[in-house]
Amino acid sequence: MVQVRNEEIKEKINERQEDERIKSAVERLSDDVELIADCSRPYSLPTVCGKHKDLKSISPQTVEDLLKGKYPTIDNNYMILDCRYPYEYDGGHIQGAVNTYIKDSIDNLLQLQDKPRILIFHCEFSSQRAPTLLRYLRSQDRSLNSDNYPSLYYPEVYILDDGYKAFYE
Repeated sequence: MVQVRNEEIKEKINERQEDERIKSAVERLSDDVELIADCSRPYSLPTVCGKHKDLKSISPQTVEDLLKGKYPTIDNNYMILDCRYPYEYDGGHIQGAVNTYIKDSIDNLLQLQDKPRILIFHCEFSSQRAPTLLRYLRSQDRSLNSDNYPSLYYPEVYILDDGYKAFYE
């Protein structure tokens, strides 16, 4: 009888410890907004307050510095996704940017074997097309990794604040 009671007490203690672990993880997710989406580490690039509060924005200056190699820890392990239409892209684009303007292109990114560490999305003003495709990527990524939450294929994604127009100026 005493042994049964001891087992019940141990089980309650284990349940409380598990509850505390879950609460701690949830608090970390909600309090530390500077962690990348899988909560594994801080963001690599400085962010700015952009027009999309649910997305992390970076300045045109940060993209320029990235292109000039001023972030050596990133070591060219990034991809800039130009979400403008092909005729806009053909008219001029950021060095090394990949024209990605439809959801099929995002689906293809998720299938890459050699995935870049960082993705940067932009369109002309980063108001509609780029945010839509970034959110689509995040949704598909979460879905593909649902059994391994919070793991993601692309945990560090940004949007270029004010888009290509601001970068070009």
